[in-house]
Amino acid sequence: MNFPSRVITIAGSAAGGSAGIQADLKTFQELDVYGMSVVTAIVGRHPETDKNVHPQTLEAIEAQFATAMKQVGADGLKTGMLFSKEVIETVAALIKDSSIENITVDPVMIGKLDSKLLRDDAIDALMNKLVPRATIITPNVPEASLLLGGRDMTNVDDLKQAAIDLYPLGADNVLVKGGRLEGPAVDVLYDGKTITTFEAPRIHTVNTSGAGCTYSAAIAAYLAKGESITEAVRLAKSFVTTAIEHGFSYTEFVGPTYHAATRRFDEAHEIKVN
Repeated sequence: MNFPSRVITIAGSAAGGSAGIQADLKTFQELDVYGMSVVTAIVGRHPETDKNVHPQTLEAIEAQFATAMKQVGADGLKTGMLFSKEVIETVAALIKDSSIENITVDPVMIGKLDSKLLRDDAIDALMNKLVPRATIITPNVPEASLLLGGRDMTNVDDLKQAAIDLYPLGADNVLVKGGRLEGPAVDVLYDGKTITTFEAPRIHTVNTSGAGCTYSAAIAAYLAKGESITEAVRLAKSFVTTAIEHGFSYTEFVGPTYHAATRRFDEAHEIKVN
């Protein structure tokens, strides 16, 4: 039997199931990779205290990672919400001491509704400790802007320049996602030499919770399965675009992307690659 490739996600647990660890594991299952998780924080608003982020201890994070590596091992790794400087430094050290080659870093800093998911003192640790260990980083426009000191980005040329300017931080590849711009949904990949764009039709829906997590998880899954960076991004963008197209909501709140959409509806979006 050919066992599935193994991917571990180090991220926050989203109680609503649309983002974070939950979105990552759903994506891994749909893409036929064996998913494991390290929970860095539990995200869920307490009805009395109004506290939204409940961090895990560094000991718990280290224990989860050690258990997964000992029992299973990993062909790929993805990071999501790490929240604090101490967690980022711990995760960077765990990656350094591992033999995992495919590292996808989603620099989760700002949530779907512009909620803050990374402490101010953690940004330097993210840039200096974690990003240099990444095979690919996947910032959206607000995150790329924050990493570049507050730069405005309004068009694809801005995304291209942002990708070029983020490359010196040390990641092998930079993917700047243009989902928040107007027009077609265009993302820009830069590998230090070549700019590649990935274009999909814009899906007009508010039900996009977890789209960024899903996209980066899909990239991590395809890299673990042996795809090239360009092909991993293309396939992942097709997967997440289809998931967004079939997003839904059970309540009046913003709903999730639908991870099973490609399988359930037997369809996939064509992505223009240039």
